[in-house]
Amino acid sequence: MSTPGLGERLQSTRKRRGLTQRELAQLAGVSLSLVRKLEQGDREDTRVETLRKLAIALRVTTAELITGPEPEEPGTGDQWTAVRDAIMGRPMPEPDEEPTVSGVERALHEVTLLYPQTRYAEVGEAIPALLRDADALGSEGRALQSRAYRLAGRLMVQTRQYGAAETAFARAVDIAPDRLDAAAVINARCWLLVRRGMMGECVELAAQWADEMEPRLSRATLAELHAWGLLLLGISAAAVRNNQPGEAEDALRLAAAASAAIGREYASPADYETTFGALRVAMMRAENAMVEDRPDRVLAIAERVAHMPTQRPNSASRNRHRLDVAKAHVRLRRYGDAFEVLQDIRRKAPEWIVNQRMARDVMGDIVARRRTLTPEMREMADFIRLEY
Repeated sequence: MSTPGLGERLQSTRKRRGLTQRELAQLAGVSLSLVRKLEQGDREDTRVETLRKLAIALRVTTAELITGPEPEEPGTGDQWTAVRDAIMGRPMPEPDEEPTVSGVERALHEVTLLYPQTRYAEVGEAIPALLRDADALGSEGRALQSRAYRLAGRLMVQTRQYGAAETAFARAVDIAPDRLDAAAVINARCWLLVRRGMMGECVELAAQWADEMEPRLSRATLAELHAWGLLLLGISAAAVRNNQPGEAEDALRLAAAASAAIGREYASPADYETTFGALRVAMMRAENAMVEDRPDRVLAIAERVAHMPTQRPNSASRNRHRLDVAKAHVRLRRYGDAFEVLQDIRRKAPEWIVNQRMARDVMGDIVARRRTLTPEMREMADFIRLEY
């Protein structure tokens, strides 16, 4: 028996609740035409935020309405063929010199630092040789192997190559030398699960690891607090999208306690491409507020975030926060302010924004709601590959 699609699930749940399509649309705050299209199977790529509104109206979790993963980004796969091949272990040319632990460690560190700078093309060029050389080290280089595969997986998530990302993360966690390295992989995989709309799985996975790793705040090392805090943020991000606001807030409260114990933005030796601290917690609060459609709260939090110190002002997490700010401006009909945010992100992180579906959603709203577009707006729409 085939698995019912989103349209079938939505229609069945609506009928069980005794609602007409019009009544569901009114309760969820969406258009009647959208509900009709969804039930007819015409809009399988609907955003998780929209499904969350419907789930709240139907008194179910968002996960119960989602039928499958977000599709991989069309037209970008060829650029990453060499990375996917390396992840899958396909043969590569032999290196000119025998790799050494110190040499691979130095190269991996240099490439890893390019990732939070959103220099994805350079990361992609370096990863195949890194994976080959790290694998050649055998048991002596297990930590380096795990971290190289984790970095490859993160790049694949960022560029929507989800099958390759799953393979890379599976390999990374299998060979992780200790629980801190393994937790770093789990944190990265939680991001993948959220991207794919697998909220229930993300909450369960992150909660299991968070419970196992929960430290005593008075005795915990900074690395332990870092890993635990990021797992809690993973729970919060997935739970709020899955119509579990209590769980989302509880996880965020614990994450705030972890950040207070650290006292600054910190990146652990096991996961030095990802910082955690009060800034990350504040940005997650803003993200959750945007999922809950509270744009005023997003902008209020953003005012505080703008004055908080950060080690990496143009990192992917900071840019993701700024997309929430742009989206909040759109909700409040401040289209010019929203566009200025998009322009600034593009100037600082062009490789990042072009892979962000949320950026296209924001730009699509600007196009739909303005009577005319400036030349800069038209050019931006082309740059981020807006389809309509």
